[in-house]
Amino acid sequence: MPDFSTTFANLLKARFPYLYVPTWEEERVLGTIRDVAGDAARIRTPRRVVTWTSTQGLRSEGWSAPEGTDDFVAALEVVESFAEPAVFVFHDAHPYFGSEHRSGDEHVIRKLRDLVPVLKGSQPPRSVVFVSPILQLPMELQKDVTVVEFVLPTAEEIRTVLDEIIHANQGSGRIVIDLPPTDAERLVKAAVGLTLHEAENAFARAMVADGRLDASDVETVLEEKRQTIRKSEILEFISSDLELRDVGGLENLKRWLDKRNAAWMDDARAYGLPSPKGVLITGVPGCGKSLLAKSIGAAWQLPLLRLDVGRVFSAYIGSSEQNMRTAIATAEAIAPSILWIDEIEKGFGGGDRDGGTSTRIFGSFLTWMQEKTKPVFVIATANNIDRLPPELLRKGRFDEIFFVDLPTRSERMQIFGVHLTKRLKNPQVLGDFRIDAQACERLAGLTEGFVGAEIEQVVIAGLFEAFSERRSVRMADFERAVQETVPLSVTQAEEIRAIRAWASVRAVAATPRDGRAEYTDFAGASAAGDGGAPSAGAAPAPPPDISASRGGRAVDF
Repeated sequence: MPDFSTTFANLLKARFPYLYVPTWEEERVLGTIRDVAGDAARIRTPRRVVTWTSTQGLRSEGWSAPEGTDDFVAALEVVESFAEPAVFVFHDAHPYFGSEHRSGDEHVIRKLRDLVPVLKGSQPPRSVVFVSPILQLPMELQKDVTVVEFVLPTAEEIRTVLDEIIHANQGSGRIVIDLPPTDAERLVKAAVGLTLHEAENAFARAMVADGRLDASDVETVLEEKRQTIRKSEILEFISSDLELRDVGGLENLKRWLDKRNAAWMDDARAYGLPSPKGVLITGVPGCGKSLLAKSIGAAWQLPLLRLDVGRVFSAYIGSSEQNMRTAIATAEAIAPSILWIDEIEKGFGGGDRDGGTSTRIFGSFLTWMQEKTKPVFVIATANNIDRLPPELLRKGRFDEIFFVDLPTRSERMQIFGVHLTKRLKNPQVLGDFRIDAQACERLAGLTEGFVGAEIEQVVIAGLFEAFSERRSVRMADFERAVQETVPLSVTQAEEIRAIRAWASVRAVAATPRDGRAEYTDFAGASAAGDGGAPSAGAAPAPPPDISASRGGRAVDF
């Protein structure tokens, strides 16, 4: 794909009358336009660059503009009669072109249409370029204006800025530079998606914060990206200090993710590897799918963006589709990044009940998933697999589909360990209670069929028992909480059977083989009867086939 300079030069030579460059970077695009306009090897006839703003009118070095050119129509009259080769750059012309709720300036639009034949056959050659952060065109001009994309700075351009900053500060004695090549690459990759001005500000902010520039400053650079996302009403920047070790169990899925960590770095290109597309995580509700998604951003040191599909839909015709395009463009602009879609079936499983809007939005998302080249890793979670469109599940959309089942005994031990350690930090509250393998094994044995969210609530309920009497916690507090809980595996046994039957041939188990050794693989068997009477201290027991088996294909990574 040709770069902006080449495309722009070709359009000037071809006498395209109006070019529109949507960008925030006025200075950078103006510098590029000046370079092209003055290069006789590229455009044959070098041209003067004249800029226009509503506050200063027409301006160009070595040329005095007539009075009153701050008026748009008056400035266009100067363009019409200009006697030398020129490129006229109009900044922020979009307010004159109207919007969805406001008509454009009819005199400006008419004058621009009048100028089309003049500019096409003009001698000397003249062209008009609109530069604006907003792409807004009236219907009357859409056939006469060519939109030219001016992409954000590449990693190489940002690396040049970083190198200049390092060179300027390395010998000052005030800033410590500790950036080996790999760390410098991480810092540059973190800044991709920012403008050059934003990247320079982020690097400068990182240096003045602690007098150092090192790998830890990736977080400072990501904060600049958060500013971009906060201004979006569709995407939400998720800040999380969770790590993968804070999620109990699911070791098979964790290994798969760990193998793909840093796959967007340059050393992965040496292996001919593409950036990973993403992963779909399905399973029983409350088993840690969303928690795992939140932990990946911190583990990979990438911005984690949550797409709320509900916010995509708009009451205005065509706006919903534009919202989806904007969300995708934003995620790509700050790539490498992670795009998280929680409960994807609720957003894309609505069918045609809305006049086809959901179908069109889903179609554009699928096309992007199939063809995207930017390193945007998509994490989608789903509970109700019956509502997932079949097109979403075929190979090429996601790299893998994982199934998260009820936690096994060993996983429940890990989950209890995570939550007890997280909450029992006060020695007086801990008392004689010991967070060890024996305690976790005891609690895990009482909670067969519990999901991770229910285990967390058992810990919280037990702590409330101790808090109500203002004493240290006891094992009996947690045992009582277990007895008072009716787990999801009892109340939704039929749903669990159905999702296991689906996953047995379509999804890889998130738990490795050795973690499921005491369980049989789910084979679609019918319930063997209702759950039996619970043992002393245990919760109501799930049906035997629910508690004795686990779903998903046994493929270890």
